[in-house]
Amino acid sequence: MFKSIIDNIQHQLVTNGPRVLAYPSKLIPFFMQKKILSEVLVRVFSEAIDDGDLDFLQDKWLRVGVTDIDLHWFISFDGKNLLITEHCKQEDVSFSGAANEFILIAGRKEDPDTLFFQRRLSIEGDTELGLEIKNLLDNLDFDNLPKLSQRALEQFSTFVQHGMSSNELKTKSV
Repeated sequence: MFKSIIDNIQHQLVTNGPRVLAYPSKLIPFFMQKKILSEVLVRVFSEAIDDGDLDFLQDKWLRVGVTDIDLHWFISFDGKNLLITEHCKQEDVSFSGAANEFILIAGRKEDPDTLFFQRRLSIEGDTELGLEIKNLLDNLDFDNLPKLSQRALEQFSTFVQHGMSSNELKTKSV
């Protein structure tokens, strides 16, 4: 009984949390979003940048959209640095999905293919570029993040996964 109540609370937090964050996240100025996103991406992709694994993104623009929070960014690569902008005339490929889906991908609880085929992640545009980005995501190594960030990501993604799956189990048993 108590576990069921806790599971329900966790499910409500996971499913309703992004909607609650939607309005406050829109109040964060883009330059702050860009700074935070840039610092995280540089840490995560530092090895890929050094190895030239992001060269395929030169002169190409990836749009990442978090649908339930209504945020998006355009990301490219200039040969040395990741570029992040709020608006872009050129959109070569687009990855969009709910915040929880991106958390599950980052925490390695779900892979992009599974989410794509379940229609929980949308990939539109240049198919070849989308595949290269998806493969890059599959091979990401989060060892460049501080240990505290790695643990937080692991715990947070597990929390989201459990919150999403607890409702699926209830639905299947009914």
